[in-house]
Amino acid sequence: MRMDFTIILEETILKRQIIDTIAKYDTIIIHRHVRPDPDAYGSQLGLKELILANYPEKKVYAVGEHETSLSFLAMPDEIADEVYKDALVIVTDTANTERIDDQRYTKGKMVIKIDHHPNDDAYGDFRWVDTTASSCSEMIYELFEEGKEVANWKLSDASARLLFAGIVGDTGRFQFPSTTVKTFKVAGELITYNFDRNQIFDGMYEMDHKLLNLQGYIYQNFKMDENGAAYVKLTKELLAEFDAVPSEASLLVGCLGSVKNICAWVVFIEESDQIRVRLRSKGPVINTLAKEFNGGGHPLASGATAYSWEEAEQVIKRLQEVCATYNV
Repeated sequence: MRMDFTIILEETILKRQIIDTIAKYDTIIIHRHVRPDPDAYGSQLGLKELILANYPEKKVYAVGEHETSLSFLAMPDEIADEVYKDALVIVTDTANTERIDDQRYTKGKMVIKIDHHPNDDAYGDFRWVDTTASSCSEMIYELFEEGKEVANWKLSDASARLLFAGIVGDTGRFQFPSTTVKTFKVAGELITYNFDRNQIFDGMYEMDHKLLNLQGYIYQNFKMDENGAAYVKLTKELLAEFDAVPSEASLLVGCLGSVKNICAWVVFIEESDQIRVRLRSKGPVINTLAKEFNGGGHPLASGATAYSWEEAEQVIKRLQEVCATYNV
């Protein structure tokens, strides 16, 4: 119990430190990771809306390259270099500096890291990292709860909508093991706000006909060994055949999770200069494997990079070894 209390106390201090720091700065710039997913947008833009709801006089920006598949959520801002002068920079949902979208984050006066991935890269002037959180969006809601207590913060409908989307995205509609009792409680609070949940679900899960065809290809062509280690390769030529781009193919990574007896799987998505390695698991920890190939992430959902199909074969071999050991 003492250990749990200590963790709670430390997190409370960190959250209050973040709240106090936000209150002091006139300009706040929020970053997130490259190739954003709903939680990246949800935590980043949800935090922006949260701050604006409580400090409307502040200048708050959310930056990074826009992902068109997430247009239904929001649009990031474009700002000049000089805006960073004397600004507070907050980076959400990003484990390491290499994955921060827009490397100008170093130009601000102070950097805060808020993240739920393993803290392998402890960047920033101070950081709040909670690997037990289902999503970074869940953490932003916790920040609101603390702000409500100490600074009478309020949560806007716009912020609630974005945080809900982020939680839904990173929990796979509350199906992933990272979903906790706290996650359901937070989601239950968020849906009391005024936003269209159907619009969020449609935006996140409706697919073009071409992607459904590509999903069919994945189901028909993935390979799985006797230990449940599976893989499928989506080459540039194959993506062109289905008129799909890598970011669209990434939306299909989770579909193999419905395969009976699957243990862990990898989807290779070839880009112009590298091969994206998308790893998912139903049991064995695979973020350590991802680190072997220029990546990282969560224990059951990680990403990495291969620079040739020969290297991709090494990933497959290692995944098969991991599943074989897990099934012993």
